[in-house]
Amino acid sequence: MRKKLIAGNWKMFKKLGESQALAREIAAAAGSHGKVELLVCPTYTSLASVAETLKGSPVKVGAQDLHWEEQGAFTGKISWDMIKDAGADYVIIGHSEQRTYFHETDETVNKKTRTALKGKLVPIICVGETLAQRDANQTLDIVSNQTRKAFEGIPKADAAVCVIAYEPVWAIGTGRNATPEQAQEVHAMIRKLVSGLYDSGVADGMRILYGGSMKPENAKSLLSLADIDGGLIGGASLKADSFLAIAAAS
Repeated sequence: MRKKLIAGNWKMFKKLGESQALAREIAAAAGSHGKVELLVCPTYTSLASVAETLKGSPVKVGAQDLHWEEQGAFTGKISWDMIKDAGADYVIIGHSEQRTYFHETDETVNKKTRTALKGKLVPIICVGETLAQRDANQTLDIVSNQTRKAFEGIPKADAAVCVIAYEPVWAIGTGRNATPEQAQEVHAMIRKLVSGLYDSGVADGMRILYGGSMKPENAKSLLSLADIDGGLIGGASLKADSFLAIAAAS
């Protein structure tokens, strides 16, 4: 049985004190959500302080991105060992906002995934189609291609550690979301693809999250589906009550 993962991506929100306060609110209620794994991904400037705030609680901490090199002249970037040193265990890779605004490619997603695994971080690998691609009936081809390229050259033991987040780009921050049937179709395809790339054991154990405007109102209908193992939550993760309500729905 895969344990549900509810991950909050705080994006470029919450200053230091605000991040600590939100982390404390979530940690205070985490005990009542013991059947669900909770994860928060604050900004880099709050990463260490949130990790310290959550020390001793069951809530995990992740970063929003990383660079594939361990160190060097890469202004504005962060390495896996800096993330680990700050106290985080997870990292989001290939988010659609990185792909759309900051030139993320399938190749860099693969390089970052390899680096995260080398550093014993759990990668949350994001895949998803644009509205134009969905309207052109290209969703399964696009998501399949992104998934295949993300896992190129990654051995079975490492793949088994990874998490995938399906994020229809047209549903992120728009208030729109895929119907449960649309989401389940893509999640089931991803699991079948992973089984083909590796085996059914890896596929059955891998958590595949939904990441397109999940909120308390639609969480139960999405999280009750066979192949949806949690959510990568944006806006609804910025308030403890809505984030915890999604956790309760699972």
